[in-house]
Amino acid sequence: MQMVVDSLRSKGKIYKKMQEITPKELGIRNKIRIYKATDISGYFWAIFAVSQKSRLLMKDVHKFQEIYGKLTILCDHNFKHKVIFIDAPLCSKAKEAFKQSGWKIQ
Repeated sequence: MQMVVDSLRSKGKIYKKMQEITPKELGIRNKIRIYKATDISGYFWAIFAVSQKSRLLMKDVHKFQEIYGKLTILCDHNFKHKVIFIDAPLCSKAKEAFKQSGWKIQ
């Protein structure tokens, strides 16, 4: 969590509240860290942190969209911003699909 906070703080993003949501709460088995945060302006942020060795492909984009859908249902609101931290190689088509879906890639 500290890596995510430090990275966002260096870009000028400061949060009042940050809560980690376990994949078990969403009913998924992926190795992913999910955070729900509220910034100073009161906007909600969905922050995903993915660390894997294999390349992220288009199928992974659809998987993250499904996880985001489950997160909105669990939290009972939509998020203003969606950020994903990727510690793996990223396919160019997947990168474009993330951007079209409104994700910010870090």
